Amino acid sequence: MTAKRTGPGGPATRHLPGREGHRAPAPGPGLSRSNVSACRYINVMTTFSVRPDAPFSLSAAAGFGFGPRTGRPKPAASQMRLAFVTDDMAHHAAVYLTQGSDGTVAGEVETDGDAQAAWRQVLRILSLDHSGAPWARVGARDPVIGRLQGQYPGLRPVLFHSPYEAAAWAIISARRYRSTAAVIRDQICDEIGQVPTIAGEQARAFPLPERLLAAQALPHLAPPKVARLHAVARAALDGSLDAARLAALDPDEALSALQELPGIGPAYATLILLRSTGVTNVLTFTEPRLPEYVAHFYGTGPLPASREQLASVCAAWDPFRTWSAVLLRVAGDRQGLPAAA
Repeated sequence: MTAKRTGPGGPATRHLPGREGHRAPAPGPGLSRSNVSACRYINVMTTFSVRPDAPFSLSAAAGFGFGPRTGRPKPAASQMRLAFVTDDMAHHAAVYLTQGSDGTVAGEVETDGDAQAAWRQVLRILSLDHSGAPWARVGARDPVIGRLQGQYPGLRPVLFHSPYEAAAWAIISARRYRSTAAVIRDQICDEIGQVPTIAGEQARAFPLPERLLAAQALPHLAPPKVARLHAVARAALDGSLDAARLAALDPDEALSALQELPGIGPAYATLILLRSTGVTNVLTFTEPRLPEYVAHFYGTGPLPASREQLASVCAAWDPFRTWSAVLLRVAGDRQGLPAAA
C-alpha cells in the first residue's frame, strides 16, 4: 500500500471539493433551523493504493446494490464514490476510488480526521482487508461457489460503512420499501449530515452520532423511530457498535448484544453483524433467502434447505462462509429466483 498526502496549495492530483464553504440546505419536514448548521471540511487529501492478490472488480463493487445507496456510479465504471462517518464516530471522510488495468485500486481520501484510519475503513467496506487467495480456494473446493465466482468475477461483499450506519439503516428501512427508505436517508444526510462533492458529483454522508442525537425530529420519521435512532447514536458513541469489537465477539453474543437496541430483532442484528463488521466466516440460519437459494444451486430438494442441509453445504465454505452466502444471495437475486413467502 502506498500513500501520498496533499493539502491546500499542494500538488493535488485531483481535488475533491468537500465541505469547505458548503452551505447547509434549508430545513426540511420535521427539522427546525436549529438542527442545521454550516459545514466545513479541512481540505487535506491523502492518496492510497492497494493491489489485490486475487481478482477484484471495483465495477462489481460499485454495482453491488445492497443497502442504502452509497454514491455508486454508472454500473460499468471502474470508479466509486464514498462519503461516510469514520470509525471514531467523530469525523467524516470523502473517498474517490478508481481501478487501474493492472488491478490496483487507488483511493483519494479527504477527511478532517485520520486519513490512514479512513483508508483502512474503506478496505473493510470493499472486503479488501482480507487476502483473496483463500477465497479462490473455496471456489476450487466447491464447484457451485467456483462457478458463481466465474460468473461474477472479482465480486466481494460490499459492506455498510460501519455498524452504526447499518443499524441506522435498519431503523429507517423497517417496514418500508428500500427505495423509500433511501430517500429518507438522503434527506437526513442533507439536513444534518454532509454532502461533499467527490470528483464532480455529490455524495451524501450520514450524520455523526452526536448530530443525530441532537436532532429532536427527523424528516418522515415518527417519534418512536427518532428515539430508536437516538439509541443507535448513543450505542455508537459508547463503543457498543465498534466494528472490531463486534467481529471479535462470539457470533451469538454479538447478535444478542445488537438485539438490545430498540427496534433491532434477529434479522436486523444479522444484517449488522454480517454486512458491516467485516466478518468472513459467520453464518446464521436467519439469513434471508439463503435456504431457498441453497436448495436451488445445490439441488437439495424442492423445499428450502433445512438447517442440517445448510450446515452440510457450508462446511466446504470455510473460512469464507459469510462471503459464500453473500455470493449466493447476489446470484439468486440477480437471477430472480423466488423466495419463500
